[in-house]
Amino acid sequence: MPERSDEPIDRPADVVTSLPPEPEPVPAPDVPRALEAILMVADEPQSLVNLAAAVHVPVGTVRRAIAELVADYDGERGGVRRGFELREVGGGWRFYVRADHDALIADYVVSQNPTKLSQAALETLAVIAYKQPISRGAIASIRAVNVDSVVRTLLGRGLITEMFTDSETGAINYGTTDLLLTQLGINAIEELPRISPLLDDGREGFDSDQH
Repeated sequence: MPERSDEPIDRPADVVTSLPPEPEPVPAPDVPRALEAILMVADEPQSLVNLAAAVHVPVGTVRRAIAELVADYDGERGGVRRGFELREVGGGWRFYVRADHDALIADYVVSQNPTKLSQAALETLAVIAYKQPISRGAIASIRAVNVDSVVRTLLGRGLITEMFTDSETGAINYGTTDLLLTQLGINAIEELPRISPLLDDGREGFDSDQH
């Protein structure tokens, strides 16, 4: 039996792998602005844990920064009260237009978006109309494509709205608005034509008890 050598085995340099460097944490003074940037592009409420992981700082630091931003937007530090607010919904944080501006925003959306919806938007709107309340993930599962931008478009047009946030998953569930009924010329969503005859088996992507 050959003797066992304790000498280290030389390996070619190209097979020696190294772990990527750890991301640098965001400097404490920059944390509020960094969180602001992340929340500005977030489509779903972000938990403190997720935000802390994104900026590589402790959760406590993020909690204090969020409180600072909320106070800033609410005008509690001598500044101007903003037209939007940072609100906690379903265990996460997200920007929302203040409720006292809802009517203004609705009028703006209707008047500033006269263009026709794309085919992707129409298909997504149909899924929401027939399956509401439904989450973004469930919509994507039915359509087999990413629907983030399309959902934002429909929200911006005022055709769908956020109905509630699932307490377990944190997912926002969407439904249609009265504006859609007006555009379609119907009084209730139940007046939509049954979709089963339009599908091969009447069930593909839809529950049998739906339209």
